Amino acid sequence: MTEQHLPPGLRAGESVVLFDGVCKLCNGWARFLIRHDNRRHFRLASVQSPQGQALLVWAGLPTERFDTMALIDDGQLLVRSDALLRILAQLPGPWRMLALLRFIPRPLRDWCYDRIALNRYQLFGRHSQCLLPTADHAERFLHD
Repeated sequence: MTEQHLPPGLRAGESVVLFDGVCKLCNGWARFLIRHDNRRHFRLASVQSPQGQALLVWAGLPTERFDTMALIDDGQLLVRSDALLRILAQLPGPWRMLALLRFIPRPLRDWCYDRIALNRYQLFGRHSQCLLPTADHAERFLHD
């Protein structure tokens, strides 16, 4: 991928997970990635952050209302169940086995994903503001 086509704030080969920073489920997912991504393959950006907003614009995704997790993996955009399964495939140990769910047809996978994503605030709650990373995890997040 040429420099001019790279997502803003990323270098070639870098991967970033975009997540809803006020969603309690999404924040739990970000903490899960920090804990289990021992190789530190994935960086994180909340969609409410300036970096997240710039990446949403780059990807052509809505910047006001966000209903899915997105993964930008070496310049390729994946959303919904495709993003989730690509991430799981790159985690160690038993988490990698969950990537076998990719053999379920995408329409069915995405239907299930959407049921949770569209109801995540009712099911899991929301924070009043975007949570900030702790000092020991700050390097995992994209910054200015």
